[in-house]
Amino acid sequence: MGGHGVIQRYREFLPVSQDTCIISLNEGNTPLIESHNLVQALGGGFRLFIKYEGLNPTASFKDRGMTLAVTKAVEKDVRAIVCASTGNTSASAAAYASRAGLTCVVLIPEGKISYGKMAQALIHGAKTIEVRGNFDEALELVRELGLRDDIEIVNSINPFRIQGQKTAAFEVCDDLGASPDMHFLPVGNAGNITSYWMGYKEYKDAERIESLPVMMGWQAEGAAPIVRGEIVDAPETVATAIRIGNPASWQLAIEASEESSGAIDSVTDEEILDAHRMLARTEGVFVEPASAAGIAGIVKSNARGEIPQGSTVVVTVTGHGLKDPAIAIDNSAARSVVVEPDLESVLNAIGVQ
Repeated sequence: MGGHGVIQRYREFLPVSQDTCIISLNEGNTPLIESHNLVQALGGGFRLFIKYEGLNPTASFKDRGMTLAVTKAVEKDVRAIVCASTGNTSASAAAYASRAGLTCVVLIPEGKISYGKMAQALIHGAKTIEVRGNFDEALELVRELGLRDDIEIVNSINPFRIQGQKTAAFEVCDDLGASPDMHFLPVGNAGNITSYWMGYKEYKDAERIESLPVMMGWQAEGAAPIVRGEIVDAPETVATAIRIGNPASWQLAIEASEESSGAIDSVTDEEILDAHRMLARTEGVFVEPASAAGIAGIVKSNARGEIPQGSTVVVTVTGHGLKDPAIAIDNSAARSVVVEPDLESVLNAIGVQ
């Protein structure tokens, strides 16, 4: 059941032994795509690489942490795993629980989860419970369930999740042959910025890289508790995956940004949707709206002159666009055209005579 996932690849950096039964779906090893067109469109003089985490098995970065969290849950001999989720965590937990033969319970905010993610949780057989409240309220219930010995929480308050997610930083360095100068990424529950920073520091300590990147985290303006310095009771944003008002890794995210001389800032929904469309049309990379927060951050930072000429920049796009197809269709600002089945009709529709 091991496969060639991130635990197998980076075993020396992870809390496993030779006897550990690895639960894997061959996650990780996602592409790092150099993005000339997007940089050119922005008029920038830097190199940009997109870490496309939507090509993990359940189409988001959550699989990196979930393989380790579920592996350790099996080691503890629990009956079930549980998580609160805006969608991607539930999809990943449900898939890895199926792989491990465990029961999976997911608590999601009622009506606040995209169709694509709900489909994943349901098809994998998770006990899916919609809570009349937001993500933060669902997470409080999960914390209470986690007090039981037979249930393991697999949200990013589980330290093994962060440990697994740090492998993305290792891959970035392995692919580039060095660390980037700057790393941009969305911030919701803040586990990702925390884990990347952990990974970069561990690789530097192991002398695999010589320097550390500046970490640039981006929240949605309507769900920006870290930027505002206070809990947001009713977070609102089109970027459902980062619609979180009280992040579990809040303090660790601040430490990552401060230690790296970086920042955590916010972008508007309009900036997120513009970046979502721009990435798809300049580079052919289709992501869910929350993933585009990091791209929107690059647009904003570049306009402010905050990306030095000649820099190597990496941006993590966290989930595939098919996670939220309804928003993609709306945001495309395009519609298909219906024509008669003859060449003249098709040519007219294309605008060619």
